[in-house]
Order: sequence, then structure tokens, then C-alpha cells
Amino acid sequence: MTTEELKINVENALQEIRPYLEADGGNISLVEITDNTVSVQLEGACLGCSVNQMTLKNGVEATIKRHAPQIKRVIEINGITF
Repeated sequence: MTTEELKINVENALQEIRPYLEADGGNISLVEITDNTVSVQLEGACLGCSVNQMTLKNGVEATIKRHAPQIKRVIEINGITF
């Protein structure tokens, strides 16, 4: 898979989960992909949400790995790692 194909797959994964985040007043954006790690930024209500770590691990990371199995982890650029 090329770098561009990987980015497209990750963006597709984010598009799949984005409506759930938006329903709660939040959003997510892709920052970068390096060394099989996806960096994302949580936005809106997701920033102060007490369950954002669980959302990233169980929702975002699982969805991204389904679309791009070579991804090993997802990190939130404010320092939350999984």
C-alpha cells in the first residue's frame, strides 16, 4: 500500500467514526502518519470529555486498524497515547 493509499484509508476510517463524535459536539482530524502510527487531534467537546481515551482506543483506533491493518497505534497529539 502506498503512502497516499494509507492516508486515504485512514481518512475513510475517520469519516466512518466522525458522525458519532459530531453527535456529541466533537470532531477529529488527521495530523500525520509516521512509522505505522497515526496522530490525530480531537476537537470541540471531545477535548474535555472524560471518556475521550476510551473513544480513541475502542472507537478510533479499532476503526483505523480495520481500514489499515498495518497501523500499530493511534496517538492524540495532546499527549494521550495508546
